[in-house]
Amino acid sequence: MASSSTSSDSASSRLSWNHDVFLSFRGEDKEGDTRKTFVDHLYTSLVEQGVHTYKDDVTLPWGESIGLALLKAIRESRIAIIIFSENYANSSWCLDELVYIMKCMNESGQIVLPMFYHVDPSDVRKQKGKYGETFAKYELENNNKVESWRQALLGAGNLSGWVPKDTANGHGSKFIKEIVQTVSDRLYSLIPSADEYIGIAARVDDLKIKLELWSGSVLMIGIWGVGGSGKTTLASSLYDDISGKFDGCCFLENTREKSSKNGLEKLQEIILYSVLKQKKVKISRVEEGRRIIKSNLFHRKVLIVLDDVDDRKQLDALAGSHDWFGEGSRIIITTRDENLLNSHKVNMIHHTSLLDDKEAIELFSQRAPRGEINIEDYELLSKGVVSYARGLPLALIVLGSFLCDKDINEWKSALARLKEVQDVDILKTLKISYDGLNQVEKTLFLDIACFFRGKFKGPAMEIFDACGLYPVIGVKVLIQKALITISKRTFEMHDLVQEMAHYIINGDPLNNPEKQEMAHNMNGGPRNNPEKHSRVWKENDVRNIWAMDATKELGNIEAIVVRSSMYDSLSRNNHEVVANMTKLRWIEWTVDLGSSLPRNFPPEKLCCLIFSGPQQQLWKGYKFLPNLKMIKLQTLDNLTMTPDFGGLPNLEKFMLLDAWSLKELHPSIEGLERLVYLSVEICYNFMKFPPVSVIKKLETLIISSCNKLSKSRKEISCFEQYHKNIFVKCMSCWCGNANDNELKDDVEEPLLLHKVRNHIGLQFISTCLRKLILRHCNLGHEDIDYDVWDVPNLQELDLSINAFSRLDFNILKLPRLKWLDVSECNSLVELSGLPSSIASLRADWCDSLKMVGDTSNCKWLWNVSFFGRNNGVSAIGGETV
Repeated sequence: MASSSTSSDSASSRLSWNHDVFLSFRGEDKEGDTRKTFVDHLYTSLVEQGVHTYKDDVTLPWGESIGLALLKAIRESRIAIIIFSENYANSSWCLDELVYIMKCMNESGQIVLPMFYHVDPSDVRKQKGKYGETFAKYELENNNKVESWRQALLGAGNLSGWVPKDTANGHGSKFIKEIVQTVSDRLYSLIPSADEYIGIAARVDDLKIKLELWSGSVLMIGIWGVGGSGKTTLASSLYDDISGKFDGCCFLENTREKSSKNGLEKLQEIILYSVLKQKKVKISRVEEGRRIIKSNLFHRKVLIVLDDVDDRKQLDALAGSHDWFGEGSRIIITTRDENLLNSHKVNMIHHTSLLDDKEAIELFSQRAPRGEINIEDYELLSKGVVSYARGLPLALIVLGSFLCDKDINEWKSALARLKEVQDVDILKTLKISYDGLNQVEKTLFLDIACFFRGKFKGPAMEIFDACGLYPVIGVKVLIQKALITISKRTFEMHDLVQEMAHYIINGDPLNNPEKQEMAHNMNGGPRNNPEKHSRVWKENDVRNIWAMDATKELGNIEAIVVRSSMYDSLSRNNHEVVANMTKLRWIEWTVDLGSSLPRNFPPEKLCCLIFSGPQQQLWKGYKFLPNLKMIKLQTLDNLTMTPDFGGLPNLEKFMLLDAWSLKELHPSIEGLERLVYLSVEICYNFMKFPPVSVIKKLETLIISSCNKLSKSRKEISCFEQYHKNIFVKCMSCWCGNANDNELKDDVEEPLLLHKVRNHIGLQFISTCLRKLILRHCNLGHEDIDYDVWDVPNLQELDLSINAFSRLDFNILKLPRLKWLDVSECNSLVELSGLPSSIASLRADWCDSLKMVGDTSNCKWLWNVSFFGRNNGVSAIGGETV
């Protein structure tokens, strides 16, 4: 149905509304007391729908003027419903109400909805029938209000309205339901949208499509995003837009905070009261509340918003499962934790999108109008704020509210300070997500924020694993908490989330007013005391630490990065300070030329060492480092000997890269019973490996570009083991990047690289080796001893850039091999006997390759690549490719 409204609502009238609906009616009628029958049912239905309705329950004496309170109630109502009954005109009070209502409609845009209850609309417009008889009496009384009453009746009678007999086939309950629905729709069409909330309208429309409001299914929808990204605003705007379509509604704000303060039982009471509009139910136990909610709402179509949920217990208590609610119900949950939504089996997760630059400028301009500031200066400074906020609505609102009454100089000063000292109110909101992490997850997040934002995930995960941070599950939790993202295999996060982490590193001033003041004081805050930080990565902080007394205790530092580019600014090469970092978990250290390492390096608690420098040796003799799990040595031109491994019982990964002077590994490497990953790359003078017969758990062996290995084969002596004359010998190759495979602890047989007497050939015996890379080794056919290869669990083999003329896998025992790479083996003519387990074969740029054996039994083979060849290769499954 149509309704009235001759002008749009002004901002001033909108602010003065205290009621949604004003009911104008004649209480006493021949059909009975209208007040106690139809009007009472209508009033009750409107209130149950959440419509704030004004209904006068005081009957004034006939002919007495309308009270000022009633006039005020009419003026402050957004909608007026006029119920024209047969005796409506008998009341001068009702007619005075009508005149004032029509005045409000014309002057302030009040919406007027007439209802013709057992009367004909034309009788109202033209004052015929009962209305005509009544007005004849008024004429005889010479009432001076008659003309204004007639005009009011004419205006109201011309409005489109409800006629019960023509609506819902005259069924009273259906008629009232239609009125309530129409009123709800009109009210919610008045809710502020894009004008007040920049960018919300399009986002609400997008979410409404996903809600499938036409569907009778019960749907639970999660709205997930970083703190301050607009989750609550989106949910609130959506609620206002669609709540009129439901039998009952509840928007439960600040669930996290309220459940902590008042208990879940109180929140259960709020939901029941909001949806049912009945006297509040007293709930004493959460389980009792669950039962009551389900028993009262399972047949109702409801809309419930649970805002800012942070614990699974809250969802279990307030919206336990889909079958708690009636057909067509929608349960909307806002949270920073995606895992909560997944574990609760919501139907869909909507990730909030931050504002683009245009929307951000618009929102900021709304909060901080230009005023007297020059337009060029305003645009420049606004862009600075937008760049700082990076689309985060919270930051734009907070900064806009702060700057709205400032002059141009104050703007410039405030923006300059933001570069050094961030807005604490913004960071405190973001820190809520951090506070919800366990200690290991907090450590992981702070490491990423300080060292690995914008860096590749792979190397970082190796460090985290060595430090016992369980990064696979930990990183997933951080993503679910909207603290980090992974894009193109690199770690990313919002600038302000990173800044929040830096504040915590500097001593967590966010929850302490005194520390907040220190953080703003550039002469005394924790920012100028890097020795108190848990992580050190900035050049200035490294310089300050290196300038300290060599005996100073540095017990707070857990991780530090010292790069070669920092040495130009160091006052002295005071490397002794590193030995005083008693809690150091990991260090990435590039030592400059001519420097010596501290006597007590590395610290005993070190888990991961990444080192580069000119040293010939890292440390002399035996050092007991029980926590050290990973060593990565790179670009060590002068290194002639690796460390003694005897004191490293838990070392799991040893990586050596670009050590041109190194000829061999320390023999103690054979005692590393936990070593699972060993790589040697670009070590051109590397001559030999010591025996590795007791490395029982080695899963990955990578050997790369160690050119002198093949030339030194005949110089290596033999020894007896396993009833054979054998020596342990490895050929060089280039290290690839692949994930370690799952470790099997029950394997006892070691990896052996054998030389049988009177034969010089590469041989492997290992039941745990999963990945073997022998790349760029200049290996030929004679360098492979086919008789002594037994690696039953090997899955990946890289023999690329070698000098093989043929490779026969019929003899090699590789029953589980899945990936084989022989690319750039330019002399390779024949490749035969591929195992049936093979899934991927790469033979790119093999210019001489003519024949590949029958692969018809290779049922898992899905990827075959011969890129860079001009001639066909025959006999793959009997065909030429």
